Amino acid sequence: MSDIIKLLPDSVANQIAAGEVIQRPASVIKELVENSIDAGATTVTIVLKDAGRTLIQVVDDGRGMSPTDARMAFERHATSKIRQADDLFALTTMGFRGEALASICAVAQVDVRTMAAGERMGTRLVINGSKVESQQPEVCSAGTNMMVKNLFFNIPARRKFLKKDTVELAAIMREFERLALVNTSVDFSLVHNGVTLHSLRRAPLLRRIADLFGKSIDKQLIPVETDTSIVRVSGYVGLPENGRKRNQLQYLFVNGRNMRHPYFHKAIMQCYEQLLPPDVQPNYFLDFTVDPSTIDVNIHPTKNEIKFENEQAISQILTAAVKESLGRYNAVPSIEFDQNDAPDIPTFKPDATAAHTAPVDTGYNPFKSDTKDWAKLYDSFAARRDEAVSSVQPPEVPAEGRAAIVGSRMNAHNDAPAPAVSGTPMQGELELEFERAATAVMQLKNRYILSPCREGLMIVDQQKAHERILYERYMNRTRSGGVQRVIFPEILTLSPAQNAVMEAIAGELAERGFELTRAGDSRWSVDGLPTGISEASARETILAMIDSVEQTGETDSEAINRVMALAMARSSAVKAGQPLTPAEMDRIMGQLLALPAPGLSPDGHRVFTIVTTDDIAKML
Repeated sequence: MSDIIKLLPDSVANQIAAGEVIQRPASVIKELVENSIDAGATTVTIVLKDAGRTLIQVVDDGRGMSPTDARMAFERHATSKIRQADDLFALTTMGFRGEALASICAVAQVDVRTMAAGERMGTRLVINGSKVESQQPEVCSAGTNMMVKNLFFNIPARRKFLKKDTVELAAIMREFERLALVNTSVDFSLVHNGVTLHSLRRAPLLRRIADLFGKSIDKQLIPVETDTSIVRVSGYVGLPENGRKRNQLQYLFVNGRNMRHPYFHKAIMQCYEQLLPPDVQPNYFLDFTVDPSTIDVNIHPTKNEIKFENEQAISQILTAAVKESLGRYNAVPSIEFDQNDAPDIPTFKPDATAAHTAPVDTGYNPFKSDTKDWAKLYDSFAARRDEAVSSVQPPEVPAEGRAAIVGSRMNAHNDAPAPAVSGTPMQGELELEFERAATAVMQLKNRYILSPCREGLMIVDQQKAHERILYERYMNRTRSGGVQRVIFPEILTLSPAQNAVMEAIAGELAERGFELTRAGDSRWSVDGLPTGISEASARETILAMIDSVEQTGETDSEAINRVMALAMARSSAVKAGQPLTPAEMDRIMGQLLALPAPGLSPDGHRVFTIVTTDDIAKML
């Protein structure tokens, strides 16, 4: 039997590694900027073209590299960060595996100019798909200038599945925000297609947060500070009244490294459990400082997931610190009484020497009366009664005309429309073109509609059912709907990532009735809305569309139509916990069952279930 196992070439191995390490242009920026930080850079400039698809350039003023180091840096598993295995448990740098640069040059064209500090001549290195094309001396500035061109040029399948520029740019912006927040002592600049998106100067954390997300956010944050023997926690958490339903600003850092940690996130959420609705989450920016030997960062290719040795203890410390800050800054709501119009209540000051006496009529008899004639008491009442009865008596009608009057009244009663069923109207224009008699329906916990059916009992989620009804309605009239002017225009302040998506879909939104005008950098004024969207839900609707486009990457007309219809349906539908009248429940059932596919909501969840009579019999 011949041998079939062979050692892969380095170029193929690097491409396989790139599949884990380099997923999109944002991954390249993360690795290159982290290398710049490890090199001691104080200024980092990022230049992009076509959202990193054509060019990613990272320029820093770090230590630079010698000609030999510049060549060795692109070899697999070549690194200056660790020397032995024990160094893995005492990491103080961002990169350490030696896979990033080798993976990048395997799937792109790389052009590097670097010069070590104190040298007079630098080095230029050109690599094309893991193949070194040239290396020669060149005059350049101290530091490193790394250019990555035509990402995934030699892997058409990977390049094909890159999302649209707006989506990739949004991902780059999110990665840039993480890097800028954790490295506040570094000046950052971000340029895309010749336009400067960010120019950040070194500043404390709170100032850096305001520079990234708007000046108003610093008034929405309260500091968190605690220092123990196992961890030091510092940063800021958001006030409960500034919680968000989507696009929350939630960042966790450990030893200068960004991380995702569901356990710590849950600990923070417990502090806001009684302060925020279930679908609202707070903002937070928290930095953990721990002994490097107590954490393991080598558990995920992207180095964003970190394992802590004292995870439970740190979680308890974090919860206590956040609760203390909320209480210290009166973030927990308290009962306050209005003192402006309060009555002046005199204070009782007893006088021990005073005699407290009250006059008493000793001759009073409650059964004694001065009325001499009881009959006279009712004379005036009887007169008023006779006068009222005579005023409402019908006129005298001959006997032959009485039948005609009765017949005309019966005909008029039959032709009159039925009285409308009373009840408060629901959101989303929940009206039928005709009235139906209410069936045997009932509401359970203000969330579910129970209705008998042929198989047994139908249980309907009222919110999902109404969303399905409105989604079909909005899909049919999204383009033809009119525009309603807003009395008081609302100003939307977007993050740079959201603003990039908004610029891409502004034309599609205008075709559908949204009147949006720029009000400054990353600020938009909502001047008009399509019919069917209330002013109260306009903000949530627009943010939901931006969030959906950011996640899916679909920016064509049909995709925007679906996203808009879904966002409008979610914002206008009745919510769980809203009481409904029998007529309103009957309308929902009638409109739902008239749809071609009533069983699924627009996002693919079940709308109703049926409990059969056999199942009910087994329960009993």
